[in-house]
Amino acid sequence: MKIRPFTGNFTQQEAISDTAIKAAVEVLRSGRIHRYNTKGDELSEVALLEQEYAIWQGSKYCLACASGGYAMSIALKAAGLKAGEPVLTNSFTLAPVPGAIVNAGGKPVFIEVTNNLVIDLDDLESKIMSSEARFFLLSHMRGHIVDMDKLLAIVDANELILIEDCAHTMGAKWNGRKSGNFGLAACFSTQTYKHINSGEGGLITSDDAELMARATILSGSYMLYKKHGTSPDASVFSNIRLATPNYSGRFDNLRAAILRPQLAGLEKNIERWNKRYRVIEKKLSEISNIYVPVRPQQEHYVGSSFQFLINGISAEDALQFIETNRDLGVELKWFGNNEPVAFTSNHKSWLYIEVQPLPATDRVLSGLFDIRIPLTFTQQDCEHIANIICECALQFFQKGAA
Repeated sequence: MKIRPFTGNFTQQEAISDTAIKAAVEVLRSGRIHRYNTKGDELSEVALLEQEYAIWQGSKYCLACASGGYAMSIALKAAGLKAGEPVLTNSFTLAPVPGAIVNAGGKPVFIEVTNNLVIDLDDLESKIMSSEARFFLLSHMRGHIVDMDKLLAIVDANELILIEDCAHTMGAKWNGRKSGNFGLAACFSTQTYKHINSGEGGLITSDDAELMARATILSGSYMLYKKHGTSPDASVFSNIRLATPNYSGRFDNLRAAILRPQLAGLEKNIERWNKRYRVIEKKLSEISNIYVPVRPQQEHYVGSSFQFLINGISAEDALQFIETNRDLGVELKWFGNNEPVAFTSNHKSWLYIEVQPLPATDRVLSGLFDIRIPLTFTQQDCEHIANIICECALQFFQKGAA
């Protein structure tokens, strides 16, 4: 079958809106780009973003900071992580997650992943016992949410300190409860390929006043914590402000001005992503040798990327499969490659972490492929992409049968 190549760009995001551009220009004209460069009781763009995001998320507090990785690192520090302590986390994740743990002084302990791309809860319980960890940094990797009811039962029974990495689940829900509202704190990213785009940036949300006070000082507030949009009461900072180091990872008014209009349109964009996701899901689910991760009914996801598995594929065939798709304009990422490529890597290339045997994860990652779904793609584009992947897969399976 002759199929025409796809010519779209998998890294092209939607343009920043005129409203956001106007707000950014106003910040530039003011010259007041630093978040604390305000007059009197004036709230900066960053403080207003913190207020609006806390309301949107349903949290008491929100802190904007330099990046999603930075948010995870200072959330762990603010929660009391000590140097050398083990921190449980996903084996299937992106490098900033173990990087944040190491940056905070912790030692990552990886939990196996299932075919549905969520943590293996049995392995979690086993690793809790063997590691004696107090902390669990749960990454909702690529937007897949584990059974949070079962997870919370394990967390509560073992008195774990749960911090959620919601870089891929901003706006997602489990049983109607927003991702990020299950643990002590949650961390979000506003990097270009996430759900709101400031190029780079991070957000921490929590209902815990002491954690947020420590995170605020860690972020580089100096003694200007009263200028935050959702800061805890000044009394909470009494000792924390003097006993907590400054790590200078502040957010700025220019990025906040760009984000505030995007937050207002996020719910609409979630539906747009999910319509595109379901087009690809339907097509690929029709190919018997392709496994598409099951999305539970309790999960309201944000389908900004798509994953599928070809179980048992060799490394040589996986690379050839990627090349065949690339020739037709479809950019697949493969998590089984032990050589990191751009943003994609796995635990075997993170040599700063002690080697950990992860046979189930290695089996899953060896056949795991991933594509971005930017909103610059139409639903027809997504159907075209899915048709190409299916055609390449059928050619591969026929070749194997021969």
